[in-house]
Amino acid sequence: MAAAITATLRAGLPDRYLTPDDIAALLSVPLETVYAWRKKRTGPPGFRIGKHLRYDPAAVRAWITSLAEHEAA
Repeated sequence: MAAAITATLRAGLPDRYLTPDDIAALLSVPLETVYAWRKKRTGPPGFRIGKHLRYDPAAVRAWITSLAEHEAA
C-alpha cells in the first residue's frame, strides 16, 4: 500500500526541487538577486520545506516564459 501512495505522489512531483543556488546558476545572477526577487515577490514562486527554500521547476519555467512573453508584447 505504501508503494501505491508513493507512486501516486511521484506522478505529480518533479524529480528534484530547485534551490536558490540552482536558480542563481540557471539564470546567471547573484544569489542575492534571487533573495531580493523573493522579498519583492517579483521572482519565481518558491516555497519552504521547513527552513529550506525550494522552487518547482515547472513554476520556474512558467515564470521565465511569462517574462519572455511580457518582453515580446
